[in-house]
Amino acid sequence: MSVRMLTFALTSLSVAILSGGLLGQEGGKPSASKVTLIQAETLFTMVGPPIKDGFILIRGNKIAGVGAANQMPKDLPITKVKVATPGFIDAHSVVGLTGLLNIPHDQDQLEKSSPMQPELRALDAYHPKDLLVEWVRSLGVTTLHTGHGPGALISGQTMVIKTHGRSVDQDVVKPLAMVAVTLADSGRSRTGKAPGTRAKSVAMLREKLLEARAYGAKKKRDADAATDLGLETMLKVLSGDVPLLITAHRAHDLASALRVAEEFGILIVLDGAAEAYLMLPRIKKADVWVLPHPAMARTRGDLENGTMELAKLLFDAKVPFAMQSGFESYVPKTRVVLWETGISVMHGLGREDALRALTVNPAKMLGIDDRVGILRAGMDADIALFDGDPFEYTTHCLGTFIDGVNYTGTSR
Repeated sequence: MSVRMLTFALTSLSVAILSGGLLGQEGGKPSASKVTLIQAETLFTMVGPPIKDGFILIRGNKIAGVGAANQMPKDLPITKVKVATPGFIDAHSVVGLTGLLNIPHDQDQLEKSSPMQPELRALDAYHPKDLLVEWVRSLGVTTLHTGHGPGALISGQTMVIKTHGRSVDQDVVKPLAMVAVTLADSGRSRTGKAPGTRAKSVAMLREKLLEARAYGAKKKRDADAATDLGLETMLKVLSGDVPLLITAHRAHDLASALRVAEEFGILIVLDGAAEAYLMLPRIKKADVWVLPHPAMARTRGDLENGTMELAKLLFDAKVPFAMQSGFESYVPKTRVVLWETGISVMHGLGREDALRALTVNPAKMLGIDDRVGILRAGMDADIALFDGDPFEYTTHCLGTFIDGVNYTGTSR
């Protein structure tokens, strides 16, 4: 074997091991008859108070039972842990489109050839075997809302996917979740191309929505009219089937986002929202979800007025929110949503409220709460395991179960 071939073989083996292909994974799909029993000193089901000394019974890819340990089945091998929670749901990420190596080959989260490209599918850019997928999975994240990131007025689509790392077609939960829009500084051009100002950004977004409305009317009149993939996507926004995920930080950009939503009667989710605390009554009245920026994000530019207390302020104002790892144009490109949430806990957010923002809340926001977000019989067997309080710095994530598949071969 040549040196080149040997290097390739060893690299492939390393990738397989690190991504869970040979380490801590019991195959790509559990058999329907496979039964797994987990016992936790503290079990957070998210459907009631934590259960002290509780159990989870997994049969195949579903949860078959949850309760106190004195009720658990006998004569089954037991996996014992300190803490078990529902698998975490990262409410907004670019993982899988941005990769671990941070080189042009693994940076597909932003296409810069045009300011508006709603037709770009996350499904076509996601790399399930990138090591970044394995990394976040090893830290409790079992579901990602990922896709095209901020940086263009309409950068493309997002999707919901499990972090198995098998294939897109096997792992995808929701092929089209939202359409990513940027009304922050990063979505505006500094080279004289449109959009260059706030007014131009909003005008172009409104124009695209009006164009989609006219396109829809034409399609109703003429079934043979030519198909426009971008306008087809925006029609789903106008119908209310797909929200706009609007990245905005400054109060006047957030106000523009709310104004567009009201004008067109569309659903939006506010992403980042660094200055949301300046307009909490208005956001609450609009009844929109907010994804607070990662607590440790660099507070400069649009984020200069950001605060690590944003999640606590949203909670106090009764504004619905979920936690995200987000995106930034500089390394690390993505963050770990568990750690970011831990910082929010340190700045006043209650522990169980924080867990809800990692499980129940994002599941509800993404419309997948019939499958994930809580531990109850009939739900997907997505579970995160810890050797202590998940938000303590010294705690390790022992791994996850996703759809009943065991990924507990590492400790992070």
